Amino acid sequence: MVYHGWLPPAADRRSCDSIRMRYFLAKTEPSVYSIDDLERDRRTTWDGVTNPQAVRAIREMRPGDRVFIYHSGGVSAIVGSATVRSEPRDDPKNPKSAVVDLEFAGRLEPPITLAEIKQSKHFDDWSLVRQGRLSTMSAPDKFVAWTRSRYPGVKI
Repeated sequence: MVYHGWLPPAADRRSCDSIRMRYFLAKTEPSVYSIDDLERDRRTTWDGVTNPQAVRAIREMRPGDRVFIYHSGGVSAIVGSATVRSEPRDDPKNPKSAVVDLEFAGRLEPPITLAEIKQSKHFDDWSLVRQGRLSTMSAPDKFVAWTRSRYPGVKI
């Protein structure tokens, strides 16, 4: 939608904002569910998130949004990405949690390590750096731009 210098009414502006693709990061232990598993399965329900801040991030996801998949526990790196394929919904196994369906979108080769992210000093205010135990979070636009510049041939 192009507005050529005029702004729609406030209600329409909100709907335009919600159309913009958002980016998130979701951590997983590769021994529990890895990028290999997601690539094999092609699609999965992302569940098991219990931290209230991480659950809020899942509830903010919308179909078409992208999720960086991060391996924690030893590797500590962003290894690939997925696309959100469902609206978030209550987790049937835990009323305080939420789930969303993700579809494999690709791998990042080589992976982006947490050490690289920290060494860049561009993301010191990001939850990934500040709150190491948070499992799911939004990814800042500046990180998305930085990642695109590192992987020019990859659809991010």
